[in-house]
Amino acid sequence: MTKLTILTLPDKRLKTIAKPVTVFDQKLQEFANNMLETMYEAPGIGLAATQVDEHIQLVVIDISEEKNQPLCLINPKIIQKDGQQVHEEGCLSVPGIYAKVKRASTIEVKYQDETGKEHQMQADELLAVCIQHELDHLKGIVFLDHLSPLKRKMAMKKLEKEAENSD
Repeated sequence: MTKLTILTLPDKRLKTIAKPVTVFDQKLQEFANNMLETMYEAPGIGLAATQVDEHIQLVVIDISEEKNQPLCLINPKIIQKDGQQVHEEGCLSVPGIYAKVKRASTIEVKYQDETGKEHQMQADELLAVCIQHELDHLKGIVFLDHLSPLKRKMAMKKLEKEAENSD
C-alpha cells in the first residue's frame, strides 16, 4: 500500500469540486485502501479524496477506537438531516486548528461501495459529524468555511504562522 500526501491549507486544490465515480475497478479499491492507510497513519477518523488531490467523490471514515471498522462511501449524498449538534472539529488538511461547528445531529446518507453496490445508512453523533465534514470536502468546503469571518481569519493567521515556523 502507498501512503498518500495530504494537502493542507492554503492549497487551492482543496477548493476543487469532486466528480462522481463511474468506474468501479481494482484501481479504485487500491486507492480506497491507500486512503485508509493514510488516514490511520495521520492519525485521523476521516479522509476525502479531495484531500489527497484526487478529485472524485470518495471518502473513508473509521471512528472506532480499535480502527477496525472502516467505511468507504463513494458518490455519497445526504438525503435527510435532522436536529442540530455542535462538535469541536479538526481536519488533517488544517493541522493544529480546532473549532466548534454546528451540524445536523442525525443524517441519512445514500452511497455506493467499492464494487458500485448502493447502500443507505443512518448516522448520528460523531459519525454524522464526520460524514458531513468529509462530504463538505467533496464540495470544496473546509470546516473553517463554517466559522465566522473573524474566527476564520484568526485560524488562517495561526496556520500561516505555523507554516513560517516549520520552514
